[in-house]
Amino acid sequence: MEYAFALGLGLIIGSFLNVCIHRLPREESIAWPGSKCPNCGVHIKWRDNVPVISFILLRAKCRACGGPIAWRYPLVECLAGLAAVLLFHKHGGTPVWFAVSLLAACGIIVLSFVDMDFMIIPDEISLGLLALGLLSFRANPNFSGGWLRELGQSFGGAAAGFFSLWAVAEIGERIFKKEAMGGGDIKLMAGLGALLGWQGVFSTLMLGSFFGAAYGVALIISKKAGKSDPIPFGPFLGLGGLINLYRLIPLSAFILG
Repeated sequence: MEYAFALGLGLIIGSFLNVCIHRLPREESIAWPGSKCPNCGVHIKWRDNVPVISFILLRAKCRACGGPIAWRYPLVECLAGLAAVLLFHKHGGTPVWFAVSLLAACGIIVLSFVDMDFMIIPDEISLGLLALGLLSFRANPNFSGGWLRELGQSFGGAAAGFFSLWAVAEIGERIFKKEAMGGGDIKLMAGLGALLGWQGVFSTLMLGSFFGAAYGVALIISKKAGKSDPIPFGPFLGLGGLINLYRLIPLSAFILG
């Protein structure tokens, strides 16, 4: 029953995340007006806005105009539902950290899809993750010691995330004579660092680089992109962050021997 509740909560939140993904990059309010069809503009009634189920019953078409409903909508809802279940399984015994980690996961889902569509990471998300990490340091299972030391670990992680990616961006720009890393990625790493600490920063960068490189190679092999074409890095940093939110991967895991 508890897992069913977590799944339902995640699906409902996922429906709202779709609103954020569509409106944030367009600088529209995420609170008003209510959901509407992007094809005909007709406001969507509650019965047609039930996560996943409405998509299936409507056969992926708007009731009013018959226009297609993108598969992204149920995908985002399912991803949020899966994140809620997994994080509840891992952190359900600590309700505050479960809530924090779920909020962070939701932010990562939003920024990932926005970055894929627009090659930007909204400050509302990256700076929100930073604030979330700094404000929740006392509940963070990745930190230990008294409150001052735990706060220092959160600030230290944020600084490590910011300056590590800033250094990569500076070096890359000097070598390739063009922007190698966006400011949104740098601020995102600061936010993830505040949540995960310096060890989480390292493992997130390692995982994100691996996933990003694999994706880039796949695009080049399939001839869907060239070697010089930019790819969004936010989704891969986000994936590394999600893995660490579920279970922090220590530095020792990347050291051979």
